[in-house]
Amino acid sequence: MTQQTQRPLIGITPDRSAEATDAEAQYYVRRNYCNAVAAAGGTPLVLPYENGSLGKYLDLIDGLLITGGMFDVAPALYGQTARHPEHMLLKTDRTSFEQAMLQGALARRLPVLGICGGMQLIAVQAGAELVQHIPSEIAGALEHKQGSTCSAASHGVLLQKGSQLRGIAGVAEGRINSLHHQSVKSGSRNLRIGALAEDGVIEAIELLDYAFCLGVQWHPEYLVNDWERRLFAAFVEAARPAA
Repeated sequence: MTQQTQRPLIGITPDRSAEATDAEAQYYVRRNYCNAVAAAGGTPLVLPYENGSLGKYLDLIDGLLITGGMFDVAPALYGQTARHPEHMLLKTDRTSFEQAMLQGALARRLPVLGICGGMQLIAVQAGAELVQHIPSEIAGALEHKQGSTCSAASHGVLLQKGSQLRGIAGVAEGRINSLHHQSVKSGSRNLRIGALAEDGVIEAIELLDYAFCLGVQWHPEYLVNDWERRLFAAFVEAARPAA
């Protein structure tokens, strides 16, 4: 863990382009993830998928941000088979790395923020299952994969009373962006639901027994709402090393 620093070091998991076997595949993170961390007082550090470096990464960072991406968590990780393979894309190297980082961060009690697929990975780690394709499995669901830019909100969200997220945000409801086709199916004994969409889709979770392990299904790094800045501020503050 970083020592004698005023700005917590936040490890950020990247996505990758092309196939994992492609020598020219690139790691990439949208700037707004890094900008949101920096604006909240943290120092962002992008983490390549080097499983041999896991221990070193965990020694360095003060908090872990698991980002989203256009891919899915493998159903086998939550005890299912693929029901809608035509809508599914796996990146097993990324998931393996992020799962190992998540497990290591939780073992060290590091603060964790999971966004979109990052939230789903936290849920699976806690024993929950996923809805594999919302349009096929939830009757009357809203459109959760908006066609417009994520800089604009697309539907409402209800922050649950008594949740850590609601306490941080300071609001009971709001409007958020949305870019996903899967979701957390239900809570587990290790999870608390932090927010719901207007159609009942789970939009935020909190891992119990940890000071800060939150997942949100939308993309708060676009800062559509002022209260999303408070989410990043709370995350960075939780990661600040003790004096």
